[in-house]
Amino acid sequence: MDGTFLDATDLDATEDLNARVVGILAAQALREPSGLRPTMTLEELGIDSLGMAEVVFAIEEAFDVAVPFNANTPGADLLDLRTVGSVCAAVARLVQEQRG
Repeated sequence: MDGTFLDATDLDATEDLNARVVGILAAQALREPSGLRPTMTLEELGIDSLGMAEVVFAIEEAFDVAVPFNANTPGADLLDLRTVGSVCAAVARLVQEQRG
């Protein structure tokens, strides 16, 4: 994908990725995925630093990527992991960068 346009395959892959990430976040927050919105913060969902570490491990396993995350200093990470939407975007970037 060169960033110029998205075809149906790209859209399907993005929707699948987002659905899988939302599923991981929802499981950690003990909520239904349909109740999560892109602008919701992980704090609003009740995901603390320990929960975020579990989310990171689940993402790494599900997508076969390495997430640069330190549970002791979550704000110092290179990725924006503050909202549902930003986590989806970060995972999409990692998958693109690490798996091509």
